[in-house]
Amino acid sequence: MNKYELALVVSAKLEDAARADVVEKAKGFVTRYEGEITNVEEWGRKRLAYEIQHERDGYYYFIQFDAEPTAPAEIESHVRIMDHVLRFLIVRQDEDEAAAAETAEAPAEAEETEKEEA
Repeated sequence: MNKYELALVVSAKLEDAARADVVEKAKGFVTRYEGEITNVEEWGRKRLAYEIQHERDGYYYFIQFDAEPTAPAEIESHVRIMDHVLRFLIVRQDEDEAAAAETAEAPAEAEETEKEEA
């Protein structure tokens, strides 16, 4: 199993419930192809670098998952035709990057507990 990240830019014109449905549908494609979702980050509404489908803003979501090497192509074929997804990208995370991200979080958590104790 490899580690992957699916980045989604969803239309800002959608209501919160509809936007959540789009993200859940994308997560459903990951699980359909036997992927295991490890983390979902919502970065919120951001200004796009350029207009996409006459829209200047979009909501950014990052879905990290573990899956077999054939899964990203299958997931991409479904996400590509989803309504209200302005852009998407699936990238494979290096093992070194994933380990570095996990170890970077641990010292930050330790600093927070030290500050709370002081």
